[in-house]
Order: sequence, then structure tokens, then C-alpha cells
Amino acid sequence: MANREPVYLTPTGLAKIEEELRYLKEERREEISAYMGSAIADGDLRESAAYDEARMLQSENEARIADLEELLHRAEVVDAEEGDAATARLGATLTLVDDGGHEVELALVGTHEADVLEGKISDESPLGQSLVGKRAGDDVELALAGDATTYHVRSVRFE
Repeated sequence: MANREPVYLTPTGLAKIEEELRYLKEERREEISAYMGSAIADGDLRESAAYDEARMLQSENEARIADLEELLHRAEVVDAEEGDAATARLGATLTLVDDGGHEVELALVGTHEADVLEGKISDESPLGQSLVGKRAGDDVELALAGDATTYHVRSVRFE
């Protein structure tokens, strides 16, 4: 049975998933259909690598559509919190500064949106959990790039 737990998303993450779903349904399906049509027009389907590939692409596309639709069905969008008393939680972007003045910006996102290279970390990860509940002015010790460093939370904002 499918996991019925809610999936927490930021408004940006929800929009990204909705856009991918729209693309897969409206554009990618048409591209695959045209590819399949040209493979069928080429003749004998029993030995057509192009037809087999088109069917595989169609299957992958439909599976991804089903996954995204399930994700959206379970999605709960988090609300933004405003002001100086904003507490870091899902949807927050924190600006952190170390003693040397080096600034790091990290966004707390749901597991489906996480992308470390873009500074988007899951609120369920160990790093994310150490940031949840922090406010501007707090200090937090983080192990970034293998070194434990104390960072000062300069700001917590919701975009």
C-alpha cells in the first residue's frame, strides 16, 4: 500500500512539481507520441529498436506522471512566517555567518526538494534538524565541508 504520510513542500517546490507535471502531460506525451508514430511508420515492429525505445519512454513518462500526481495528492504547503521573531522551519532561508565573516545561505526544504548544490537542505536531514527552531541572533555549530564551525544566524526569512 502506498505511503499516505503528508509531503511538506514550500510554495516554490509545489510550483516546480506542478510545472514538471504539466510538461510531462502536455509536451512530453506529444513528443513521445510523435516518436512512436515515426517508429510505427518505419514498418516491422517486431524488430524495431525505435518502437521499443518509444514504448519504454512512454512507460517511464507515465510512471513519473503517476508519482507526481501522488505527491501532489499528499502535498501540504507550508506557510511563511514574518518578522524578526521568525523561527527556522520548513520554507525558511537562513543566512549564517562564521567568525571569519564567511556567509552561507541555506534553505530548509522538504525531502523532495533537497539539492545540496543549490543550498537547499531537507529539514529532516541532520544538518536541517540542527537549524530548525533557530532565530536571528542564535548561534549554531554545524559541520560543513567536514569541519565543525560555529555560525551566527544573521537572518531567517521566508520567500
